[in-house]
Amino acid sequence: MTIDIYWRIGMEGDHASLRTPRRYNRGHANGYAPGNIAPAIRAGALDGYGYIDHMAAVAKASESAGFLGGLLPSFPVTDDPWAVAAALAGETTTYRFMVAFQPGFLHPVQAARMSASLQRATGGRLVYNIISGGGGPAQLWWGDKVAHDDRYARTSEFLDVLRGVWDGEPYDHEGRFFRTEGAALAPGIAGQPFPEVYFSGSSAAAVHAAGRHADYYLSWLEPFADLRAKFDGVRANAGSIGRTPKFAVRIDVVARHTEEAAWAEIEKGWAFVDRGAAERAAKGDSVGAARIQGWVPETITGYRDLEVQPNVWCGFSLIRGGPAFGLVGSYEQVAQRLDELIDLGVDAFILAGNPHLEEAYRVGEEVLPLLGRSRLTASAAAASPSPAR
Repeated sequence: MTIDIYWRIGMEGDHASLRTPRRYNRGHANGYAPGNIAPAIRAGALDGYGYIDHMAAVAKASESAGFLGGLLPSFPVTDDPWAVAAALAGETTTYRFMVAFQPGFLHPVQAARMSASLQRATGGRLVYNIISGGGGPAQLWWGDKVAHDDRYARTSEFLDVLRGVWDGEPYDHEGRFFRTEGAALAPGIAGQPFPEVYFSGSSAAAVHAAGRHADYYLSWLEPFADLRAKFDGVRANAGSIGRTPKFAVRIDVVARHTEEAAWAEIEKGWAFVDRGAAERAAKGDSVGAARIQGWVPETITGYRDLEVQPNVWCGFSLIRGGPAFGLVGSYEQVAQRLDELIDLGVDAFILAGNPHLEEAYRVGEEVLPLLGRSRLTASAAAASPSPAR
């Protein structure tokens, strides 16, 4: 059994560590203050090294450290992932680009043309991270007022149409959200390898849509027993229509030579806890976000109160944006938890750590080899060095 392991590329900027979680000093999210890089102010002017150059450095670092590819997230504050994937493809060799996008904002025929063009240009290195949206203010930023379950119905129809035109044969479709008459990709790009589909969502509507379309059902990390139950539900739904999905988990990682050193990083970041910011970020109709809120206790006396099982910590969203759960521990402990998730049924990971550049090297060099070279997808295993002992 081989495991696909991706790294997250911070599209919204980055900060130096969890000790400065709300101070982005890479990119221009917080302006161009002294100490910023990518770009930096030198001799009174911006130095010309843009954030796209920094993202390219992260992509090249994670490729060399053994990761199969990188997730390109999509938020109102990020560059467009499609454009970034095209820009970074020439900076890498075999690295895959997992483009996050919401199907409601792009016609499926145009998405097919963009995807097939990128597949031809990169030798088949595009991967889909399909997002149907979490509702709330972020969804309205896009001008999208479609109700929760209807968004998943729209996503499902979008993927039906996209697949329908993919091979270049004329395709007619009259649906609730989309219509085509004789749509087809041009001969030069038709028939490219269809991108793998990573599909996320915890609601019944999401699980139903994932059962039809997902190559990988993608979840944030949760307590392992809850994750197993979620996977069982997805597996049963997909099995009812003759499909067998794989499973992927998105995980933030703080790994150090010792467990004490890893928790010391969390302790330093704990000074920046902002529960209000976490609650504002969770507003909307996302079932997954609501599940996470249920695991964070109302009364917290210290950061270790949020360790729900060994090395599994649910406090990340209190000190920076993003998922609540992640792994904290020594290199060996983090690798052991990942192995336990593999035994639970996980086929792929999207890992992340701040800062993304330095942590790509750290996790790639110190954690991935401990999973066992036979468990990594071939191109990733070849790049991952054996640890010195």
